[in-house]
Amino acid sequence: MKEINKPTARPDSVVSFEDVTFEYGVTKPILDEANFNIRRGSKITVMGQNGAGKSTIFALITGDLKSEAGRVNIFTGLTIAHSRQVIPRDEMDLTVREFFEGCFAPASLKLRRASKIYDIDRRIDDVLEVVNLRGHEKVHERIVKSFSGGQQARLLLASALIQDPDLLLLDEPTNNLDKAGIEHLTQFLKNYTKTVVVISHDAAFLNSFTDGVLYLDIYTRKVEQYVGDYFDVVEQIELRREKENSKNARLAKEIQENKDKANFFANKGGQMRMVAKRMREKAEAMEEEKVDVRREDKTIRPFTIPEQESVRGEVVNFTSVTVLVPSKKLGIHRPSNKRVKISLKRGEHLLLAGPNGIGKSTLLESIANGKAEGAKITEGVKMGYYRQDFSNLDFEKTVYEELQSVMPKFDEERMRSVAAGFLINSDIMSTKIGSLSEGQKGLVAFARLVLEAPGLLILDEPTNHINFRHLPVIAKALHDYKGAMILVSHVPDFVSQIRTDETLDLEK
Repeated sequence: MKEINKPTARPDSVVSFEDVTFEYGVTKPILDEANFNIRRGSKITVMGQNGAGKSTIFALITGDLKSEAGRVNIFTGLTIAHSRQVIPRDEMDLTVREFFEGCFAPASLKLRRASKIYDIDRRIDDVLEVVNLRGHEKVHERIVKSFSGGQQARLLLASALIQDPDLLLLDEPTNNLDKAGIEHLTQFLKNYTKTVVVISHDAAFLNSFTDGVLYLDIYTRKVEQYVGDYFDVVEQIELRREKENSKNARLAKEIQENKDKANFFANKGGQMRMVAKRMREKAEAMEEEKVDVRREDKTIRPFTIPEQESVRGEVVNFTSVTVLVPSKKLGIHRPSNKRVKISLKRGEHLLLAGPNGIGKSTLLESIANGKAEGAKITEGVKMGYYRQDFSNLDFEKTVYEELQSVMPKFDEERMRSVAAGFLINSDIMSTKIGSLSEGQKGLVAFARLVLEAPGLLILDEPTNHINFRHLPVIAKALHDYKGAMILVSHVPDFVSQIRTDETLDLEK
C-alpha cells in the first residue's frame, strides 16, 4: 500500500491535476488546490461523500467545466469517453441509432439527429454485444425510453465504449444492472487494456478490478491518491485516521502538561518565569505539530419510516402480473400476462425479482399510479414511491418546497430535523432538486418517505447512487418498516439485510 501525497510529472501520465481549484459560486466550493495523476493503463476508483464533487472531476477532465485556478493537464491526442449516470430527458425520444450517432456529434439535439456515421449499425451491433443487450432484429429503430432502467444503464455504457476511447470515464455504471449485467461489465473492465476511471458505491464490483483510488475529501476539498485495491485502500484510510487521532491525543496531553507547568513556574517569579516562557513556547510548537485528522464521510442518522396507522389487514392483492418477453418477429418486447396469487398484508414485505427488461419497474409504476391489471390496492392506502430515476420529485422545486408538499400537517421543525438526519443542511434545503447530485436526490427521496408515513412502500432500486456507508442504515429502516412493502433491488448484500416475507420472481 502506497499513498501518493502530491504528484509529480510522469511520462506515463494521461491526466494530471496541478493545484486545481473549482467552486459552484462562493457558497459551494468543490476543489481547493487538488493534485493527482492518472497513469496510462490504470484502473482508478473515485471515492467521496454524496455531493462532494466526484462527477465534477469528470467534467473538468472532459472540459465541460473549467477550473478557477491551477491546471488540468490532458495528454496530447488523448481520446476520452464519458458514460453518464442517467440518460438526459431530451434524449429519451431518440431511436437507438440516433442515440449512438449523438456520441460522435455535438451535444445539440438537432445536430444529433442530423449526424450520420459510416457503418453505424455494425458498430451498434458490436457494442450491444459487449454489454449483453442484443435482443431483436429491429433494435436500431427502438425508442430509448422504451428500455428498462437496467437496459438504459447498458446503453449508457455502450455509448462510451462505441467510441473506443483511450480514457474511459464511468459514472455509477452498475446502477440498475442485474447480476448478469454486473458480471459482464466486470469481466469487460478486467480485460480492457486502456485507462479506466470509475465512480461507484458498489464495493465488491470496485474491488474486482481497481488498482488505485482517488479520494475526494468533502471537508478539506483535497484529493488523496492511493495505490492498491479498493478494500486495502479503505482499510488504509481507517488506519491513517486512527494513527492521526492517536498522535493528536498524545500531543494534547503533553501540551496540557506544559501549560500546567508554565502556570506553576510563572507564579514562582524570578528565573522561574523564563522557565515558564520556554514551557509555553514548547506547548505552542506542539500545537503546530497536531495534524488535521482525515474525517470519514458522515453517515446518515438511523431513521424510522412511520407506517400509515389507519391501515389494517390486506393492503394489496395480486391475481396476475404482466411481464415483458422479447419478440424477434415484432422487434419489440411483448407483454405477457401471468397468473399469481399473492395477498400482501400490513407488515409484510415482498421482493420483486427478475432480470433487466422483464418489467419490474413498469409493474411498480403501474401499481403506484393505480393502473396495474391484476393488482388491487385497498381503498385509503397511502403509497410512498421511491423511483429509481427520481422523476416523481419536482426538479423545479427547492428541497424545502418538495419536503413541505408531502407533509399531511406542516411542521417545519420536524421537517428540518428529518432533513438533517439525511445530511440535508440549510444550503441544500434552498437548492432546486434538479441541481442536486444523484446521491443527494436519493437522500431527499428517503426524507420524503419518512415525512409521508405511507401504508404501502414501493422501492425501485433504492441503493442507486447512495454512498455505501449509508446502506446499512437504510436497510435497517426498511427491515423494521411496519407497513406493507414491495422492493426491487439487484444488490444481494443489501437485500439480505431486509426482512422479506415472499419473493415474486417474474422470470419464473
